[in-house]
Amino acid sequence: MTERKLAVLLHADVVGSTTLVRMDETMAHQRIQDVFRRFSETIGSYGGIAHEIRGDALVAEFSKASDAVSASLAFQQANSAHNEDLEDEILPIVRIGIAMGEVVVADNTVTGEGVVLAQRLEQLADPGGVYIQGAVYDTLPKRLPFECGNIGERAIKGFSQPVRIYSVTLRSGEQTPSPESRTSKEKNLPSTTKKPSIAVFPFTNMSGDPEQEYFSDGITEDIITALSHFRELLVIARNTSFSFKDQAIRVDQICKELSINYALEGSVRKAGNRVRVTAQLIDGDSGTHIWAERFDRDLNDIFLVQDEITNSIVTAVAPRTLSAEVERAHGKTVGELTSWERVMRARWHINKHTKVDNEIAHTLLDEAIASSPDLAEAYTAQAECLINDVLHIWRDDTDVAIVQALDAARRAVSLDPQDANGLAVLGSVLLWARQFEDSREYLNRALRLNPNLANAYGLMAAWHGVCGNYDKSCEAADRALEISPLDSSRPLWFAGRGIAAYIHGDYEHVIEIAQRLLRDHPGFASAFRQLAASYAMLGRDEKAKATTKRLLEHMPNSTVTKVRHIVPVRDEESHERWLEGLRKAGLPE
Repeated sequence: MTERKLAVLLHADVVGSTTLVRMDETMAHQRIQDVFRRFSETIGSYGGIAHEIRGDALVAEFSKASDAVSASLAFQQANSAHNEDLEDEILPIVRIGIAMGEVVVADNTVTGEGVVLAQRLEQLADPGGVYIQGAVYDTLPKRLPFECGNIGERAIKGFSQPVRIYSVTLRSGEQTPSPESRTSKEKNLPSTTKKPSIAVFPFTNMSGDPEQEYFSDGITEDIITALSHFRELLVIARNTSFSFKDQAIRVDQICKELSINYALEGSVRKAGNRVRVTAQLIDGDSGTHIWAERFDRDLNDIFLVQDEITNSIVTAVAPRTLSAEVERAHGKTVGELTSWERVMRARWHINKHTKVDNEIAHTLLDEAIASSPDLAEAYTAQAECLINDVLHIWRDDTDVAIVQALDAARRAVSLDPQDANGLAVLGSVLLWARQFEDSREYLNRALRLNPNLANAYGLMAAWHGVCGNYDKSCEAADRALEISPLDSSRPLWFAGRGIAAYIHGDYEHVIEIAQRLLRDHPGFASAFRQLAASYAMLGRDEKAKATTKRLLEHMPNSTVTKVRHIVPVRDEESHERWLEGLRKAGLPE
């Protein structure tokens, strides 16, 4: 039976095995067999599977990077002690490489690109050392007692792109994490769908004027209402929040008592025709400040000022709260994650825009949906993950991927019709499916439901972009970046603005956008395509050819025909001019 899946792969071999055999063939073979027997036992205790032993090498598979690294360090420590007790020079010293990738498992034999990369890393490692791929490093919880040395990027035989490599050792004075027992895992299964909760406590009126109470209460109520449009957050009801009004409270203590993850508090001070509003977002677990800001305004129109300050606070608080959730999820092992946290971790991987990260996100989302089939956000993220596959041509069956993305996005909206982000993502997927009018309708519905949703504006920039509405695309992208300037979804927003500039004929602007995009996301597909085509249309042939070469290094299967198929430029003449730029840049037909 054949099985294909994403896994963490470990490759280990005995250093200088030929030399050991020459010393004493029988003894060397016995000790090599023994070292792999002991290593296989350690691998099993950490939840891994030792698939096979190939002469002087061993291949194993794990579901978690932290287990693979922990097993490796535990074994290296034990093997070093074992060798110290040997009285001759036939010492089986092992080096280990760990990588992540898709593999095929058949008849207890594991093959695939991940195995090859793990082997290449192992060959680079020092005797007794452990080397890991950058993608493995990225998934290691930072709370674990590992010292990771950045070896840098190395060209690896058989791989088109350099690989980021780290060495891993145990931090001085620390102990290797122990294996998790199966019984403890079963007893401590995390809750499945709990979303982060936030309480907005009444802003304190510092003006000394009771008549200004309505202003501070009004801001608090408006913030509660606006935050409730972000369905990723569970916003504590007004009546509960206002029950603490005029009380001297410790916010961190109240958060613990009410099991609230985050709290927003602030104050309002009016003097003459000026008002100062302060706000601060607090982590309910630690009591630390995540964000704080001060707003000084003239009170020419008190309601306009109230709306402006409310919007400013909400557009800062919502993204920072969700970013904190991503960081919280990233600090846990996969086995500790709830379904909600799996979605948060998957979003982090999706926004890395690499094939390996996207595959990890698919696995996390499949797990989240399996355990919580009614979690709308999991289907929304799944749709985004599938569109990533299409955008970067990581799948040959892009038509199938778009249909699957539509199914996932529609499922998300059916589960929660009031989730503005779900509506926006469905609008985006409909755009890829070339259902332009339906796409615009869902994007507009998202913005009507949540006027502070940056992603809806950013995806609307993409809609206007492929429809050739240059000014409107720029306007929507600017609004998205104004709301959330460091948003992890912004590559798609920039790409939408870039295609709008290309259709408009402003190739210099396309180049500026694409270069900016590639500085932050070196493998982003649309940026390469837009940059190459724009150089070609400006007659900068050498730069166009060099960019196309980089594009093909990242995506060897890219062709003009495939780009025609996936990029939904609405106007046929504009579409042909877009493809002509790619042909001139040297992209194969």
